[in-house]
Amino acid sequence: MSDTDEPKEPEWKRKQRLARIFGDELPETTQDEQEQSAESGESASDRWLKSQVPPHHGG
Repeated sequence: MSDTDEPKEPEWKRKQRLARIFGDELPETTQDEQEQSAESGESASDRWLKSQVPPHHGG
């Protein structure tokens, strides 16, 4: 049996089926990229990363 024996599924139907199984597309930006502080312009992940720097490395 080859692929040509089966009826071809329309592209829109295939995309609809895959979206139902796997969910919608990923957002353009992640949540931590969106959580920027208005006053400093730093994201939550940037603040966390800076808080993890040991004192002897300056900062």
